[in-house]
Amino acid sequence: MNRLVGAKVAITSNRPQTTRTEIRGVRTTPTSQVVFLDTPGLHKPRTALGERTNQRALASLGEVDLVCQLVDATAAIGPGDRFVADAVHQVATPCILAVNKVDRASKAAVAEHLATALERLGDYDVFVPLSAKTGDGTDTLLDELEARLPEGPAYYPDGVVTDQPETVLAAEVLREKLLAHARDELPHSITVSCEVDESGGPSRDADLLRLHALVHVERESQKGMVIGRGGRVLKEAGTAARHELEALLGTRIHLETKVRVERDWQRRPASLDRLGY
Repeated sequence: MNRLVGAKVAITSNRPQTTRTEIRGVRTTPTSQVVFLDTPGLHKPRTALGERTNQRALASLGEVDLVCQLVDATAAIGPGDRFVADAVHQVATPCILAVNKVDRASKAAVAEHLATALERLGDYDVFVPLSAKTGDGTDTLLDELEARLPEGPAYYPDGVVTDQPETVLAAEVLREKLLAHARDELPHSITVSCEVDESGGPSRDADLLRLHALVHVERESQKGMVIGRGGRVLKEAGTAARHELEALLGTRIHLETKVRVERDWQRRPASLDRLGY
């Protein structure tokens, strides 16, 4: 979605289930506006959080005008892909199958992948091979999307690429930086909440956005892993997040970070409600 929108609106990671909430990205051109909805990935849930993200992703299938299912050109079509395909085919919403990472596979391998997808996943309106990394094929995908979308009004003004509040974007960018350091079970145990610090009033550093970020983990042992020896991990992640946020939001940022243990937050409905899940 970042490639299609032309700006970073969703964090990226090689960890599964990185996306936990719906993220809207907006692409506006002189002739069209497309609003993308990036949902959490469907998976076999093991926690209350997984159940909720699955429910939200499934519900969105009937709320949109067009579905784009994504598969990996470098990985075999597996049960997870078939599970998603079965869910997609249960609704009347038109669907495109996009085969990503073709920059890492030969043309013959991509052709074989498409044939396998057709055999195992069922019918789609169109198949589009592409590379989100290089941009190859994304123009074709956009053309196919626009050709199938109904006409309607522009929902967002020019220049808007997402409707995420700055606090949500900040929390997600910090989580992305922490995931780069995480290992074992820690990636799934990290979540971040963020709020604006307005304690100094409007006159204090008017051009400086002050943010308080709270990193939540599930066990005391994980707190030390997130902070790192001498605070190194948290400091490096916070600095990287601040630099990226300043570029994204176009303003100076002061980012204060703390870590809190919230035991088994993924499995506790009350915690999920409080954390926005």
